[in-house]
Amino acid sequence: MSDKKPVIVYGASGYTGRLICEYLRELNVPFTAVGRNEKLVKDVMDKLPGTETARFDVTTVKHDKASLVKLFKGASVVCNTVGPFISYGGDVVEACLEAGCHYLDTTGEQDWVLECKEKWGADFARKGLLLSPGVAHMYTTGEIAAQIALETPGLDTLDILTLWGGFPTTASTQTIFTILKAKWYYLEQNEYKEWPTSTKFDVVVPGQHEMGLALPWGGTSHPIWFKDDPRVANVKVAAGVFARPVMEGVIATVKMYEDNIKPLPMDKQIEELQKIASSIQSNMPPRENPRINRSIDSVHASGPLTRVHVVIHGNSNYKQTGLLQAYAAYSLIQQPPKRAGFASAGQAFGHRELLGVLQSFGFVGEPIVTVNR
Repeated sequence: MSDKKPVIVYGASGYTGRLICEYLRELNVPFTAVGRNEKLVKDVMDKLPGTETARFDVTTVKHDKASLVKLFKGASVVCNTVGPFISYGGDVVEACLEAGCHYLDTTGEQDWVLECKEKWGADFARKGLLLSPGVAHMYTTGEIAAQIALETPGLDTLDILTLWGGFPTTASTQTIFTILKAKWYYLEQNEYKEWPTSTKFDVVVPGQHEMGLALPWGGTSHPIWFKDDPRVANVKVAAGVFARPVMEGVIATVKMYEDNIKPLPMDKQIEELQKIASSIQSNMPPRENPRINRSIDSVHASGPLTRVHVVIHGNSNYKQTGLLQAYAAYSLIQQPPKRAGFASAGQAFGHRELLGVLQSFGFVGEPIVTVNR
């Protein structure tokens, strides 16, 4: 028997990492909090709500495969929050594979999700391990709504909208600008089609009169998750924040990237995008307030003769992410996933089970389902 804690939170001192630790503590799961700066991680853990009842270790590690394998051996699950994942995720995934650990992360990078599926999905499946990038509110809660819609037969098209209130963390801001360098895809007749980077949507937001403004948001994870689902042929996703002025600023930045940064060599693109991201968000945002930080996930699912609309109203999207990660780890240390290898959270743990967990912590309401045949 290993004395290693069963769950490793890699990037524990970040905004999302500390929330994962918080909900691991609430689920009574022992964990190891890992970061680059041991003092910073200890300080964060000391401020963890109920820290006196949490069972955890604190350590640091070099970000290279050999060091990560040594750290991961004896554990069961790694929750990775160290991004951008397209830059730093490969060593973590390969270390998990060698050490025999399930892998979870919070990515918003579609190109990274594709790489996980194509490069490592089969290897994880052969070992009975789960490879699940994108276990986070912005993708998983929308997937729950989509899976509820698909409980009605005769549907083949998913039109997904995800909106949330608040301001992105430093890591999320870095991700937003990282995905500008990648191609963005939607699914049409079970084939990937590329979004023009300039695409934007005026969207009807359920429950309000004002129109919203949204983007493809890098394509999101959903087209990849549903690519091999025989029920689904078409997936398009619109996403963003409720505040229209913020979205207008994002759209202006995307245009500036297209005009001024995209023509530069890739190393210079990365440098310029990092400067912009740092200028927008360089501090830890405040803890979420459910009266302010609301979320909505809306899915119109359609087929030749059937229409289903599912809406999930929620709050505190980063707390949702922390809980989803913690619950996924909690489940994996007790039983195998419903699907090994590359899989979404809904495919690995069950969308109804995940909905119940979010509801039990007060993060989402009862889904509003409308069926028209």
